[in-house]
Amino acid sequence: MTEQNGGLAFLPLGGTGEIGMNLNLYRLGETWLAIDCGIGFSGNDTPEAEILVPDPTFIAERKDKLCGLIITHAHEDHIGAVAHVWPLLQCPVYVTPFAGAVLRRKLGEARLLQQVPIHVIPCGGRFEVGPFDLEFIPVTHSVPEAQSVVLRTPEGIVVHTGDWKLDPDPLVGPPTDIKRLKEVGDEGVLALVCDSTNVMKPGASQSEAEVRRSMTDLISGMKGRIAVTCFASNVARVETIAMAAQAAGRTVVLVGRSLRNLDVAARECGYLSGVLPFLSEQDVNDVPDNQLVMIITGSQGEPRSALSRISLDMHPNVSLGEGDTVIYSSRMIPGNERAIMAVQDNLSRRGVTVITDREAFVHVSGHATAGDVSTMYDLVRPKYAVPVHGEWRHLTAHAALAQEKHIAPILLEDGDILRLAPGKVEVVDTAPSGRLALDAGRLLPMNGGVLAARRKMLFNGVVIASFAVDDEGFVIGEPKVSAPGLLDPDDLESVRVREEFANAIDVIPDELRSDDQAFRDAAKTALRRALGRKLQKRPLVDVHVLRV
Repeated sequence: MTEQNGGLAFLPLGGTGEIGMNLNLYRLGETWLAIDCGIGFSGNDTPEAEILVPDPTFIAERKDKLCGLIITHAHEDHIGAVAHVWPLLQCPVYVTPFAGAVLRRKLGEARLLQQVPIHVIPCGGRFEVGPFDLEFIPVTHSVPEAQSVVLRTPEGIVVHTGDWKLDPDPLVGPPTDIKRLKEVGDEGVLALVCDSTNVMKPGASQSEAEVRRSMTDLISGMKGRIAVTCFASNVARVETIAMAAQAAGRTVVLVGRSLRNLDVAARECGYLSGVLPFLSEQDVNDVPDNQLVMIITGSQGEPRSALSRISLDMHPNVSLGEGDTVIYSSRMIPGNERAIMAVQDNLSRRGVTVITDREAFVHVSGHATAGDVSTMYDLVRPKYAVPVHGEWRHLTAHAALAQEKHIAPILLEDGDILRLAPGKVEVVDTAPSGRLALDAGRLLPMNGGVLAARRKMLFNGVVIASFAVDDEGFVIGEPKVSAPGLLDPDDLESVRVREEFANAIDVIPDELRSDDQAFRDAAKTALRRALGRKLQKRPLVDVHVLRV
């Protein structure tokens, strides 16, 4: 890649063409600035990995020119990868108080808290990072203290919205600062880099206040245990559920580690002051069923989440059954449909009533609708529109809306380097981009050896054989063959494979038997042949040779 230096440029490394994994870069001269660094959850196309992060290799190779990382808000798809990626970047991180409280807990768990320089910026604050003159503008979202970022440069002004919506009564935090957005628009804005997630929904956004009224009415008429699952970071929704529970004379219990962390961070920053302290899941059986509301993690069907374990009756403290209700106060993230439906089916099988936003008004999106985006363009009046954060269908719908406003849209793929100034606004180069899997604290390339082997095992299985040889390389005893997920140990096919493998290694040439690696490679070939004749599969195979 021939990097285009000078001027002002924008480079998304994650977040265009998909919902999660935001990582955005701006370049002014030769200095880079990062905005957000999030995780995404794998879908049906990547069963070998559970959590994904954007590949930071491009900017990691230029970390000496990276002046900082700005976090717009505390959602996992914007903050969740910081603890995993920061060792590759090693730059200062700029956050609001609430995002800082969330980030410190993540860094503490990763044992990085003392290493990462964190700068807390007040909501609506103006600050400098390297050559960038930056300003936070408060916006409404489904997490406290979401901020849009204004980047003032000698080449022009860019507004990076982050996630946002228009809600005159968001309940937690202030509404979007429309007055300040218009004032920035009056200065003259070169480009608006804008959230596209909910742009296909017409009209204006619904308010969190409407959900609170609906949830209060719903819970007041229920009997039995009530469990509500929502995104842990949605403080306004947690407060809504708690207030609806209190109005019905019910006690609130938090179930799930991320909710407990959220509770601590929120109260630390002055939120949730209007609700009573929550009980822990260890107290759940001390509260009568008709006086209990549980807020539970696992709205997206995550296999290790509290709700998934409850649906399988595997949770150590909480159980649900006939006469109980689970309310899904969240949206279904694309790619998670199968996992969510599996949990809901398991709950229904246990006699639990499941209520989603199809049956009752229990959720509103935190993202801007088409009406909101149209209003944003009227306020900011940019020359260029750069849709981000959404699947491709969202980006194209957003581009069409911008065109209706006579604003030139520019559609980007992850890795496209967009020159914003000087000269013609256009894609001038491409940076390497992609996804890494977060696996037990490690970052693994999706096309690397570990995940390629796991993918092969998922679809074709794995076969492991072992045998012992003497000093001269002759087999001692019978070889062992294990093929979990492919063959039962005692069926006829398994016996046949073991016999054919034993016969094949007996005739391996003598000149290969003195070299362990050569003997092992020849034995692997023999094992593949023994398997392939009947199974019609190509499983991952491995052979262990023990010389005694």
